[in-house]
Amino acid sequence: MLPSPQRISRGSEFTRTLRSGVRVNGSAVICYVADPCASTSPIGAEPVITYGGPRFGLIVSKSVGDAVCRHRVARRLRAAAAAVSDDCESQWSVVIRALPSAASTPTSELERQLRRAVGRARSRWSPTGMV
Repeated sequence: MLPSPQRISRGSEFTRTLRSGVRVNGSAVICYVADPCASTSPIGAEPVITYGGPRFGLIVSKSVGDAVCRHRVARRLRAAAAAVSDDCESQWSVVIRALPSAASTPTSELERQLRRAVGRARSRWSPTGMV
């Protein structure tokens, strides 16, 4: 599980990540990965506080299922995010939006989709330029 300092909880952090992050679509999740130190960050964005690791936020809407199903999907996404957090840069913000198919997707596939998103974000902000 993710420690509370690594969870995004404020609406402004969600908004900043959704607007300035790299969007990677998967079959069960859409990931937004924002690097506040990259040149793609919006001018005038609020200062970023690093808590010793990347920060993760979840969006699990009612389209995923009833409350029991949504909580189950959120637990599985938090577990997948904890497994992927070592691959992320410490200043990154990652928002994971669950699609309705996430309810029937195995945790290993959710983790694979998160790793793919992190890899695409890393290649986008590589020192050699945009990919």
